[in-house]
Amino acid sequence: MDEVTVTLPDGSSRSVPAGTTIAELATAISPRLARAALAGTVDDRMVDLSHRLEHDAGVRIVTPEGNEALALYRHSTAHLMAAAVTTLFSGAQCGIGPATEDGFFYDFVVDRPFVPEDLEAIEAKMRELASRDLGYERRMMPKEEAKAYFQARGEPLKVQLIEEKGGPLVSCYTIDDVFIDFCTGPHVPSTGKLKAFKLLSTSNAYWKGDARNQSMQRIYGTAFFGEAELQAYLTRQAEAKRRDHRKLGKELGLFWFHPWAPGEPFWLPKGTTLVHLLGNYMREVLFPAGYVEVRAPLVFHKALWERSGHWAHYRQNMFLIESPGDEEPSGLKPMNCPGHMLLFGSEVRSYRDLPLRIHEQSVLHRMEASGVLSGLTRVREFIMDDAHIFLREDQIGEEVERLLRLVRRVYDDFGLTPEMKLSTRPEEYLGEKATWDHAEAELKMALKAAGQTYTIAEGDGAFYGPKIDFAVTDALGRKWQCATIQLDYQLPQQFELKYIGADNTEHRPVVIHRAIFGSFERFIALLLENSAGALPLWISPVQVTVLPIADRHIPYARAVVERLRAAHLRAEVDERQEKVGYKIREAQLQKIPYMLVTGDREAAEGTVAVRSRADGDRGPRPLGEFIAAANDEVAQKK
Repeated sequence: MDEVTVTLPDGSSRSVPAGTTIAELATAISPRLARAALAGTVDDRMVDLSHRLEHDAGVRIVTPEGNEALALYRHSTAHLMAAAVTTLFSGAQCGIGPATEDGFFYDFVVDRPFVPEDLEAIEAKMRELASRDLGYERRMMPKEEAKAYFQARGEPLKVQLIEEKGGPLVSCYTIDDVFIDFCTGPHVPSTGKLKAFKLLSTSNAYWKGDARNQSMQRIYGTAFFGEAELQAYLTRQAEAKRRDHRKLGKELGLFWFHPWAPGEPFWLPKGTTLVHLLGNYMREVLFPAGYVEVRAPLVFHKALWERSGHWAHYRQNMFLIESPGDEEPSGLKPMNCPGHMLLFGSEVRSYRDLPLRIHEQSVLHRMEASGVLSGLTRVREFIMDDAHIFLREDQIGEEVERLLRLVRRVYDDFGLTPEMKLSTRPEEYLGEKATWDHAEAELKMALKAAGQTYTIAEGDGAFYGPKIDFAVTDALGRKWQCATIQLDYQLPQQFELKYIGADNTEHRPVVIHRAIFGSFERFIALLLENSAGALPLWISPVQVTVLPIADRHIPYARAVVERLRAAHLRAEVDERQEKVGYKIREAQLQKIPYMLVTGDREAAEGTVAVRSRADGDRGPRPLGEFIAAANDEVAQKK
């Protein structure tokens, strides 16, 4: 074939000589397009600009404006970093170096851990290589030749990858004569295209993420098409570091962790107060809505988990207990639902009892891998505002609508706006496909009836039923997974649950699993990071601190605290022999909403000098007036 027909995104087509490269096609379309081109797609498969067109195809030129371009750009920057590392560190072996959602990383086997000075040197070498505008070139080798080549270079990990993933012909990419890697590509045409990048941090890693394998050093970095985008990202990262709930938890005296209890937070007095505040708030919301609270055991025999299906589908995530004299192990509960199934089945139920809304706030345990533990957002021990609603099938729509309104109400109280997604049947599931289809249809109808917009997450449902998941976007634009509503036909079947219907015969109930906070731990992390630790007055562990100017003012300050506490405000007095300005700064750092300064005049007049965390000095006010205003603010959940 002398010519091939190329169909462009606008539907137009043109004929070009067979063997024309993507770069040549871009030049023929527009010199400006050619300058911006990074790669191309041929029938939706991304290829290098050097790729030759040998058959008729739909072709698109990939430029920085395309959605997929940033991942390509970051992958090429990862290779640039690897080139710099192998140039600077003799004998360094390369692992893998993919693009990620926020940047890229690359794993290396080196003689010692990387230090900050190494990152500076590596980044400087990257800029030097970028300034030389070295070309990325794809080379194809027979598999055995490629294995022998990398073996001779002292890179056994690459040999292993080639053996596992390489076909008869193996794709490798070079950066001029500086670097070569086993990689399927594609890549930008040259290092000169890479302008705005930054190396961020290092960490320990393992080959293939398995602690039993070769230990490695990972370098994280990021890259953007422009310096302004890079700087904006770095600013956001600095702000995220300032808001990190792990840092705030320590500074505000809320919680801490010890290596002897990984993933299990110690709640300090202020943190414990916050946990109780959230728990009591949830009870105040739920009890008027018809919920009853229960407390089920923490440990159950293996037989329960076999009945529920968790032994087959979730055993690897459970803490198991071997008890002397017991032939079978028990398990710490990772969720409340099987226990609640037993509670429902513990007595005869009537259709008049439904919906039965069972709520529980108890400790759960899940065996998360140590490598994924992260502050309060990924823990092994946690509390859920858990509930299970047992109902008739004809009650599903109304109950889900009630739940949607309830979730909205709760999140409004915290100043949060959730987005919803409907998660459908996963690959491994209990029950029949027809039942799943029916359950998914019920949730869709409830969402529609409630006027809610949502997206579909195919295959993300729980193994026992589809669910509606709620995600919150915080002040930095990050999404947090929080509430969930799950519709379940399977566990009632597994536990043979029954109720007596109006026709005086037995019927099977349906169960809705739901949590509104999700876990208390994750929700607290969200609140801390979203507010930078400045929690609203109504859930601040300490709402008011009283600051006596001198020792002679301490008795009046104590009396003020007594009146505040009598009015149900959480107050304390700072009796340290420090200047009042220092005490104010300390209270600001502790994110306490209100500071009340007391001196001679305040003691004589029964007033307090009010300072707000947000607004600064508000001047003197009668104590009773301040108490009334503060309680009004609490009631309005500001």
